[in-house]
Amino acid sequence: MEEFDDWGLSAEELNFLEEDAIRKISERKASSAASSSSSPLRHQADAAACKNPPLKSPNKPPSRTSLESRYNKVEVFPPSGVCSTDASIETGKNTTSALPKLSVRFCIHASGVIAAKFSYHSLLVDAFRKIPKASWHGTERLWMFPPSSLTVAEEVLSSVVGAHVEVQKLDPLVHRALTAASAVPDLRDLYDRMPSYVEQKLLPFQREGVRFVLQHGGRALLADEMGLGKTLQAIAVASCIRDAWPVLVVTPSSLRLQWASMIQQWLNIPSADILVVLSQHGGSNKAGFKIVYSNLKSNIYLDGLFNIVSYDVIPKIKDMLLASDFKIVIADESHFMKNAQAKRTNACLPVLQKAQYAILLSGTPALSRPIELFKQLEALYPGVYKTVHEYGNRYCKGGIFGLYQGASNHEELHSLMKATVMIRRLKKDVLTQLPVKRRQQVFLDLNEKDLKQIRILFRELEVVKMNIQKCDSSEKIESLKLMQKNIINKIYNDSAEAKIPAVLDYLGTVIEADCKFLIFAHHQPMIDAIHQFLLKKKVGCIRIDGGTSSSLRQGFVTEFQEKDSIKAAVLSIRAGGVGLTLTAASTVIFAELSWTPGDIIQAEDRAHRIGQVSSVNIYYLLSNDTVDDIIWDVVQHKLETLGQMLDGQENTLQVSSSAQTSGSPQKQGTLDSFIKRCNASGDAHHKAKSPKF
Repeated sequence: MEEFDDWGLSAEELNFLEEDAIRKISERKASSAASSSSSPLRHQADAAACKNPPLKSPNKPPSRTSLESRYNKVEVFPPSGVCSTDASIETGKNTTSALPKLSVRFCIHASGVIAAKFSYHSLLVDAFRKIPKASWHGTERLWMFPPSSLTVAEEVLSSVVGAHVEVQKLDPLVHRALTAASAVPDLRDLYDRMPSYVEQKLLPFQREGVRFVLQHGGRALLADEMGLGKTLQAIAVASCIRDAWPVLVVTPSSLRLQWASMIQQWLNIPSADILVVLSQHGGSNKAGFKIVYSNLKSNIYLDGLFNIVSYDVIPKIKDMLLASDFKIVIADESHFMKNAQAKRTNACLPVLQKAQYAILLSGTPALSRPIELFKQLEALYPGVYKTVHEYGNRYCKGGIFGLYQGASNHEELHSLMKATVMIRRLKKDVLTQLPVKRRQQVFLDLNEKDLKQIRILFRELEVVKMNIQKCDSSEKIESLKLMQKNIINKIYNDSAEAKIPAVLDYLGTVIEADCKFLIFAHHQPMIDAIHQFLLKKKVGCIRIDGGTSSSLRQGFVTEFQEKDSIKAAVLSIRAGGVGLTLTAASTVIFAELSWTPGDIIQAEDRAHRIGQVSSVNIYYLLSNDTVDDIIWDVVQHKLETLGQMLDGQENTLQVSSSAQTSGSPQKQGTLDSFIKRCNASGDAHHKAKSPKF
């Protein structure tokens, strides 16, 4: 098949060629009709038409004759001086063998239509004008038409008179995918059913994402970059099709309670109507969600309006899910199904295929290899993506690490997905719609064994506090306050160790997103665990804490800023929170909180400072029944007083200077001053609210 180019012509010249071709065709038809009515004069008329072509207007672009001689790429008529009729008479041969051979290639355009590429020829232009809804797009030098016109297009091109037309048709897989996509119902009318209090929280591009999913029948892949609100968009889609509730949400284990909190907050659903399946007893549930456990021998009943399960639990309850009637299934971080041999993939697939509406969410749907998309696409269109071999031979050739581990026809696959199932926006694409800085609380699920010692300490703290209130001896009060301080410090230390497994679990999802990020912690065990985890996962990273010499710090910063292979910066809140510019990252994570809100603000601004060209997403990893219950309200209040609201409102780059002018961090947030404020308010932890989302 020949390569097609754009002929190097301007749009004006192309339009002239097109108009000229149509005129020539009309003249030929008129000449043919005249010849039929006057046979004796036929040869003379044809000869005259060949020898005396119409003169071009002096005000028009160069004639086709001059353009053809200039580019030597258009071959429509016989050589100069020889008319086609003359040639057939003089040679006495059958002209069929001398017909020009023309090639047309069909391909899928990212807009969802069929695009046709061919070297310019008047007969092809005439043919495409007969195809329903076909149009010429001069900027892309393509003829385009909807998939519904494909059959007609093939028939028209096969019946062209005067040339052999070879059509390179769409691959059967592409043809099936387009046919399936055009057959799904357009549900955009349901957008108006979204509650106003949900719709008003959506940014313009998020509204577009919701409409895209509805337009594609509620079966689509939301593939926005991390931090662009895929969860909110999925919840908004579910709110538009409330008649199809209950909803099943499949998510990584680290995000189960996070999903529950977001659903409760954004849809105003009672906590008791949100069911979360956990793998074992324990953990905190101050929000009041309905909790069931998958490790019990008794059967599980998912009877919530929203039912949240992890990928690892799906194989255990697959039969129950298939027997249930979940019409809406949301699969968060759907690239967890990239491994076709994994149990969780094979268990999730039939559940998604059975659902009437299947919404897949992933910031990195294909990761590094197109083969990792296959199961996700099969989940959305089971009748289209029939065999891995058909898909693999088309899109996964060329790998050196095993069968179907390479990439081929990458552009076609990308266009096909955008045309049928996927919408993907990068942060840079929607930057003007995003607030400068956004904070989000991420609620971690801790095991009971990790919380046991902390709960004992909280009870001790309550006893000490009651004794302080009852005591009338100043000397004994001082002794009790010292004990109170020691217990709170112990809770602080033990909370860090208790959170480590959950923090690492969450980091696994961040690593999958393949973005640069900063992660802050305070205690050495937490910093060590994070650093070792990243090294084990072969994630390029730097580490700056109290033990890092000043001579090495700038070198680490330069590495992080300039090397794409360095994805993470592990930082202590104090040592890494000041004096560093790490604007190569736009994602900031706090594994722990600090007693001093000023330290947190300073740490945030390692990424949120002059030189940052993106919106900064900040995630606070919080856990109930830990020191977070004590610290969070104080931190939140401090952030609010600086005009940095936690509901995603816009912030400015003047945050750093505001924080510095509001007082010395050491005077603002020491543990001693914190305890004084807690005692003055009458409660150190009972009134501390659990994190809300």
